[in-house]
Amino acid sequence: MDEPIGKMEAHNKVPRGFLVLLFGLIAFGVYYIAAYTPGISGWSQYKVLSKEMEEEKAKAAAGAAKMTENPYERDEKAVAEGQLLYAEKCAECHGKDLKGADGPSLLGHLKYSEQDPGKYESIAKGRPGGMPPFETELGRDRIWKVLAYVDSVREYGKKP
Repeated sequence: MDEPIGKMEAHNKVPRGFLVLLFGLIAFGVYYIAAYTPGISGWSQYKVLSKEMEEEKAKAAAGAAKMTENPYERDEKAVAEGQLLYAEKCAECHGKDLKGADGPSLLGHLKYSEQDPGKYESIAKGRPGGMPPFETELGRDRIWKVLAYVDSVREYGKKP
């Protein structure tokens, strides 16, 4: 017990499992730095994110282009949600009763289209002369719900 602690441990070997773990972690660290450092591998989380966003945008555009009918038509829950969205986003220009104010009436003939895809495009992309695009603000489902509400008043006689 008179020996110093360093000398007592000098004859002990480092456990083999510890060495394997140590060198494995070092190898993983070198791989990780090489694979995910933009200056070395060219990988960038911004590139990955923008690629994923482009794919989602293309997928959504393809889905919207394929839709020819409103999936929420006659769905009372969606119509109620669409009514709230209409009051929040559309009523200022088209009037609370859809009869028009600054914007045209939605009860009569529609200038650009009477069909669901054309009406969807008017809301999503906007129209020249004052109709702003709402695609990014509302998204696909909420636009269809607003259309479900407008159609419930236009075509099925529901009170606004």
